[in-house]
Amino acid sequence: MKAELILIVEDEQIIIDFLTASLGQYYEIISNTHGIEAIETIKVRKPNLILLDLGLPDIDGLSVLKEIRTFSDVPIIIVSARHMETEKVQAFESGADDYVTKPFGNNELLARIRRTLRSRKNYISEFKLQDLYINFQKRIITRGGKRIKLTPIEFDIVEYLSKNAGKVLLHDQIIHQIWGFGGDKQILRVNMANIRRKLEVNPADPVYILTEVGVGYRMADEGDFRH
Repeated sequence: MKAELILIVEDEQIIIDFLTASLGQYYEIISNTHGIEAIETIKVRKPNLILLDLGLPDIDGLSVLKEIRTFSDVPIIIVSARHMETEKVQAFESGADDYVTKPFGNNELLARIRRTLRSRKNYISEFKLQDLYINFQKRIITRGGKRIKLTPIEFDIVEYLSKNAGKVLLHDQIIHQIWGFGGDKQILRVNMANIRRKLEVNPADPVYILTEVGVGYRMADEGDFRH
């Protein structure tokens, strides 16, 4: 079976060499040192996953990420020395799938790559529940045919819940998925309150996103609407 293709976008050759040596036994590896050439490589080679550094010599990695998301939903893991919470939030809001801070362990990075690829293999393009419709690729949500406007973070939360409809997701699971290690329960509660205000007919009595008190949240499924 053909190995999955990973593109490394990194300006330090020593890191490229290290990643190529450590990941090359599992995946096919190609690399670019500049953001603009990486964008062209993605269009031509269509990698299965991208490891993207934010500190590139020509354009900032965040700009590269935003440009990629205009034409591709390829999984992207940020690998960067930048560790500020605001920078991680910006990356996730711009479409990153994961964020690994340098220095990192080889086993940790490998595990994150495998998890990201595995989750994308189970990728679904849309979700329907009663009059609620979500198009994940276009990032569109409607209820009763009317468009609902969410912030990028709010959409990511709804997407994560709906892709696991019927399953209780713990507070910590959601926080890690959306913010990495930079979020907390209060931020999650605030976002959830805003989501329900926009998504539910009656936010005080939600029917789509249900609360498991003291545990987490669950996106309803068709079973919740059967009487």
